[in-house]
Amino acid sequence: MAVSSYQSQDADLDVGRLFSALWRDKWIIVIGALAITAIVTLLLLMATPQYRGDARVLIDAGESVFTRPDRDPLADQTRLDQEAIASQVQIITSTDLLLQVADQLDLASREEFNADANLSAFRRGLILIGLAADPSERSQDQQVLTAIRERLSVYPVENSRVIVIGFRSSDPELAARVPNTLAEAYVALESRAQLQNTGAAADYLEREIADLQQEVRAAEAAVADYRAENGLLLGENNAVLATQQLAELSTELSRVRAERSATEARVRSVEAALENGVSVDTLPDVIASPVIARLTEQRANLQAELADLSTTLLPGHPRMQALQSQIEGLGAQIRAQARNVLAGLRNEAGIARDREAELGADLNTLKAASADANDSEVELRALEREAASKRALLETYLVRFREAQSRDQGEYAPAKARLISSATVPIEPSFPRMVPLIGATFFASLLFMIVVTLMRELFSGRALVPAANAPAVSDAVSAAPAIGEPVAPAATRLTADDETEQVSRAAPAAAPARAEGPANDNFSVSAVADKLIRRGAGRALIVAPPGGTAAPNVVGIARRLDEKGLRTIVLDLSGTGYAGGLMDADPAEPGITDLLAAQASYSEVIFGDSRSGAHVMPSGGADPERALAGIERLPIILDGLASAYDIVVVDCGVTDAAGLARLASHDSEIVLSVDPESGDAAVEAAQDLADGGYDDVLIVLGEDDASPDPDTPVDLRKAG
Repeated sequence: MAVSSYQSQDADLDVGRLFSALWRDKWIIVIGALAITAIVTLLLLMATPQYRGDARVLIDAGESVFTRPDRDPLADQTRLDQEAIASQVQIITSTDLLLQVADQLDLASREEFNADANLSAFRRGLILIGLAADPSERSQDQQVLTAIRERLSVYPVENSRVIVIGFRSSDPELAARVPNTLAEAYVALESRAQLQNTGAAADYLEREIADLQQEVRAAEAAVADYRAENGLLLGENNAVLATQQLAELSTELSRVRAERSATEARVRSVEAALENGVSVDTLPDVIASPVIARLTEQRANLQAELADLSTTLLPGHPRMQALQSQIEGLGAQIRAQARNVLAGLRNEAGIARDREAELGADLNTLKAASADANDSEVELRALEREAASKRALLETYLVRFREAQSRDQGEYAPAKARLISSATVPIEPSFPRMVPLIGATFFASLLFMIVVTLMRELFSGRALVPAANAPAVSDAVSAAPAIGEPVAPAATRLTADDETEQVSRAAPAAAPARAEGPANDNFSVSAVADKLIRRGAGRALIVAPPGGTAAPNVVGIARRLDEKGLRTIVLDLSGTGYAGGLMDADPAEPGITDLLAAQASYSEVIFGDSRSGAHVMPSGGADPERALAGIERLPIILDGLASAYDIVVVDCGVTDAAGLARLASHDSEIVLSVDPESGDAAVEAAQDLADGGYDDVLIVLGEDDASPDPDTPVDLRKAG
């Protein structure tokens, strides 16, 4: 015999029984699913078909490159984020825009948008008892608006600037007209908003321009007055006159100084030539004199004539001497004329020095005047900057005013949205989609019926078995059965000779109970078993009086319950092993004491009855002290057996009311097993049970005996 550790689980699922239940109820499941599907199909056929139309609007700049203001080309481009797109969705679903579409399409005249006409009987009942609002208390516009919002769906397409406007209606034409009309109204609203903004901007600019013109005029007048008051007259290149004169005079002074220096250099060159006796006809200033030029020419002619005569005449010839004398005279005249040129140059240098001195004095005067003008120009530039800024602002406003005025007068205001896809009249309804809905309904109803079947099987307890370790099978047992599975009788695990011996040994003990039945069948084994069934007992605790035994009645009641179709197990807690022996359980096999001592698993301690389908858990052969150490597990074991069996019949042996406290539960029935030899012991046992609080106790008689009516509860306290 294998030994396994104690398992703490109460119960496990019997998957095989679950699948068996599904196969057993397969036609119920299929018929139920088909019935639900038929009901849903009927409801879908009765439902009013709904059609849906979608229009798409693109949020984008509608400005043309030819009409865009001549500024930054990217300044007026639409840059919309997700929040801006969501804001446009709110504009489309605004109350004013929806009411405008409702008036344009006259939706109030349609029954579909009349809340009073669409009230169901159920909703009318809710309105009468005050659980729902009466739509007649709202205005017609509110009713139409509510109906539109229920049928309208507006949402942006992800990762795009496209907004979808969807509408459903029982009229396919209306399902297309509403989103198209709403999209057109939205685009027109955006265009009007742009036009209103342009007109408002033109009015604002016109007022600002009138004020700026006055301010610019005043600023420019202040600049002119300040110039006149401070003598800041303008010359060429918009420069102050004093500053311009200072520059011109400085230029003139530099020129005069340069001329003076040049004249003095010419004087020095002529003086040096005259003093050194150098020929003066090589000096530029001397050569430039016309007199000296004629004298030089005459001297050259005489020198040429002298040269011609020197070929025929001697130097002492009078003609030669006369010519030589004329040449010398012309040289003296040239030198005299050179001195005159020198005197002229000296006069010219003196004039230049005087001019330089005069210009220097004038320059100093203009420097002082220019310094004063610079101080005044600081304030003048401030006035000019203010006038220039106002003038620039005025010019900007004038340009924008002309642009806004031209757009306003021409009523040109491109909207920031445009209709890119109009809704078409739908051909097929969007609801109900018969084939998908019927298929989904059949699948869901089939799943629902399967779940109901499984839950019914679970709640009934038939699919639960006590948890156990993996079964350990001895050499003599090929497979240990689990709770809830068919258990082969113990006799089938023995040889034929052993079976004959077991039956012959058990027969004498059971013979008295079978041979002598009770005189009144109301307290017979069958009557008590029927009472347990009527009372819905989940646990039958059978007690024997002192000196007696309840085993024959325990086995008889268990077999009777099994005949009634209840899954029954006998738990032998008497310590004698008599009940297990009557059900052909081998005394050497493990039992409840081994399970309490954690020396065996459930599958090793449950055996089948040789004469019925009931099961038995014998006493076992574990050490009593170890079994008592695990007595706290006994309620857990009983609960586990109760979850796997319809009723647990417990042979409590000879015990008192205090001993039943650990075994009793809310669905327990106490049965006192009485036989003719019990006598006063049976009365004392009944009195003890009554004193312990167990008043309604069933009595089973092992032999014929007169007894009261079985339907009348027995008061054991009176029985004493």
